[in-house]
Amino acid sequence: MSLKLGVPSKGRLMEDTFAWFGARGVTLERTGSDREYAGAVSGVEGVELILMSAGEIPRELAAGRIDLGVTGTDLVREKIPLWSEQIETLVELGFGFADLIIAVPRFWADVSTLDDLDAVAASFRAKHGFRLRIATKYHRLVREHLKEAGVADYQLVDSQGATEGTIKNGTAEAVADITSTGATLEANHLKILTGDPVLKSQATLFASKTSELNAEDAGFLAALKAKLALN
Repeated sequence: MSLKLGVPSKGRLMEDTFAWFGARGVTLERTGSDREYAGAVSGVEGVELILMSAGEIPRELAAGRIDLGVTGTDLVREKIPLWSEQIETLVELGFGFADLIIAVPRFWADVSTLDDLDAVAASFRAKHGFRLRIATKYHRLVREHLKEAGVADYQLVDSQGATEGTIKNGTAEAVADITSTGATLEANHLKILTGDPVLKSQATLFASKTSELNAEDAGFLAALKAKLALN
């Protein structure tokens, strides 16, 4: 048996994850072509590298099909209800920083806070006959955030890509999306509401609480934690 470690299969997240482990004496590498999801681990025994999309990793951790995984905090908290009962945070990795924010058109001069958005939402429904639409793929996190802030008169519109363009396209009045620099929002003439973001996210090493480890696997995990200075 061996521990299954899920890592993003491409892009900057994969490269930074490989570098983070490598700096601690654990080498992760892709084997075969760029289109093959095969990998190898050296520097520690009993760990198998599983390459998959960052979005799949939370589900696989929660189901116990992988033992460890690197993905964004935002994905774990959005995709897994009661996530802390199924998944444990081992260490934040110090890269992949991004904020989940709510943004509105820049020309909404009188809207800069959630309280302002709440007021606009109420008047918007009275004027247009339907609730103000917020485009996002983070339904759970945004709904919880707005509930805590007392904002109620809105509807979430699903958007799995090009969220910032939904306002220009007339399918939403506001957006909730992940951003690291704000450049795309700026380019689309949007402004971020002031105050705390919905969530501050970064790449994190998680462990499954539902995977079943035998004695040998538990030994491999203890050795890996010691190698990574997580004990």
